[in-house]
Amino acid sequence: MSRRGRSAALPKTGAPTDRGLLPGTLIVRCFAQKGSAVHDFDFSQLAAAPDIQRGLAIAFAHRTAPGAGLNALESMRSSFRVARQFTQYLATVSCPPVTLSDVTGDHIDGFQAYRKHAPHMPMELGTLKTLLLRAADLPEALTAKLHEANPRYVSGADPKTSYSRAEFKRISDAARADLRTAAARIRANRALLGRYRAGEVADPDRRLELLDFVDRHGDVPRNDSKSNPGTHNIESWVQRGRFGGVMEIVSWLHLTSLEATAAATLLAVMTGENISVILDAPAAHHRADGHAGGAATAILDTCKPRRGKRAYMNLALTEVPDWISIPERPEQLSFRDELHTPFGAYALIHELTAGSREVTGSDRLLIGYHPAGGHRGWPRGLRIPRGPYCFRAWAALHNLPSDQVDASGSRRLDVLPGRIRLTYLELHQKPVAHTETTLVNDYLGRNRGNFAAYREVVAAALGEQVDKARARGVMDVVSKAEVERASTDAEAIAAKHQVDAATLQRMLDGELDTVMNACVDNGNSPHGPAGQPCRASFMTCLDCPCARALPHHLPIQVLVHDRLEAGKAQMSPVTWAHRFALPHAQLTDLLSRHDPIDVADARAVATDTDRALVTRFVNRELDLR
Repeated sequence: MSRRGRSAALPKTGAPTDRGLLPGTLIVRCFAQKGSAVHDFDFSQLAAAPDIQRGLAIAFAHRTAPGAGLNALESMRSSFRVARQFTQYLATVSCPPVTLSDVTGDHIDGFQAYRKHAPHMPMELGTLKTLLLRAADLPEALTAKLHEANPRYVSGADPKTSYSRAEFKRISDAARADLRTAAARIRANRALLGRYRAGEVADPDRRLELLDFVDRHGDVPRNDSKSNPGTHNIESWVQRGRFGGVMEIVSWLHLTSLEATAAATLLAVMTGENISVILDAPAAHHRADGHAGGAATAILDTCKPRRGKRAYMNLALTEVPDWISIPERPEQLSFRDELHTPFGAYALIHELTAGSREVTGSDRLLIGYHPAGGHRGWPRGLRIPRGPYCFRAWAALHNLPSDQVDASGSRRLDVLPGRIRLTYLELHQKPVAHTETTLVNDYLGRNRGNFAAYREVVAAALGEQVDKARARGVMDVVSKAEVERASTDAEAIAAKHQVDAATLQRMLDGELDTVMNACVDNGNSPHGPAGQPCRASFMTCLDCPCARALPHHLPIQVLVHDRLEAGKAQMSPVTWAHRFALPHAQLTDLLSRHDPIDVADARAVATDTDRALVTRFVNRELDLR
């Protein structure tokens, strides 16, 4: 109801758009989360019995329903492709199943063997299982099979390889050069267009008129073809060759598709983000610095659909130069050389594509002119770069040299977004939009690019921490025999460990316990002001002169040692070396002072309460600062 008492106008309600399995067909209609185009998948094309086709179509409709998990077009296509591969396999067995209830665990194993040559077989197997679990009336044995873990890799598959530092620099330098060239061209033509519209310059050959048209329409003037209806010919006055080809003309004010690819490449080099996140990055952003004069920071709302509930995330682009991007001579950097910081690169790309967004009405950051339609029906014109073709074409244009000769004898460097991301992760040793476990297992653990150099870095970091441990030593240890003697000769034992008899008794009674030891002088710690209670991490007790280790502390010490050891598989080796190699070496030395049988017994008698304490301790929940 409006404030004047009239009913407010409501949106017109037309016929609802069909989605899912269309009535009377085996076509599943889907709508991707990004974009409004309709995507139909025809399951009648699958090489299988009609009931299997329908069963897979129904499962696919459930899988692609809103909130069901598949909301990106590429993921939908991948799931349909795997369904087609599975039916192709079923057609090869001696007695193909007729319904999905006839499918057995042997068929799943057979499909795995059928696709064993494919590097992405584990992913395909997982996609198939997830799809089949959406089907109805599956046998219990098959359901159990579908819940089994997938293999992590295909034996013999080519490992991932990162670029060398020199190759990485060649790629980033080429991308920066493309954007600098584009910026000079577009800025000069925009300034010229402004003067033309203000009436300050003449236009004898209609070049400036064409410049104005390109700015308003993102294309050259065209007319309907009389001989070939449905096509649009370029106006004759533009075809005379005075102004160059269509790509050259449109690029007066807009990025080309390859320049947009260069922009995506540079953002990938400087952020390590997945290329799908970069290609779909929005132009809208939040300035976290508030334009207050500090280091400029733009925060973008990005989306990685396959992360499910964690799909939406922020991407912060700062004006601080990334250490990898700094040239060999840092003094060459200037205030206006914006392409050596993530924020600077983003700001320039945002500026260069502003006119393209105005023409297309798009909210995307990366837009370039494509002279022809894409291989999946994308039209020519201003749009986001898609698919690996753009990167292959950009790499071919620059013909960058590789450090090594490949199997075919070529020294040309292939530019692949996945390798760029892997190289960033290797150089920075920190996760980007994933966990440290994923970083170690799915990226660094499978990387064979600079493996020898990487091992040298890890070895150097470990050696440095072990040297520190040897130099500092470890806490004083009160042995089991000394504890027994303390009942009859407390003064001697106390003097040996530089405490008085009363303090020794409090140590034996557990009154001075921290986590892994007893503290005999909490008010005079070397890690804090004299006379003030110590607030340092309990991990620093390992080399503190106020710490004393007694036999009843051994179970906790063993658990902490084991937990640090297990952490090697959960984070990158360099990160582990810097964070835990020192206490791990100190604990190793400490445990070596005990009889191995006592250490084994301590591990066996550790309680759930001890384990809970160690979990909180290692997670730094017990730190006071």
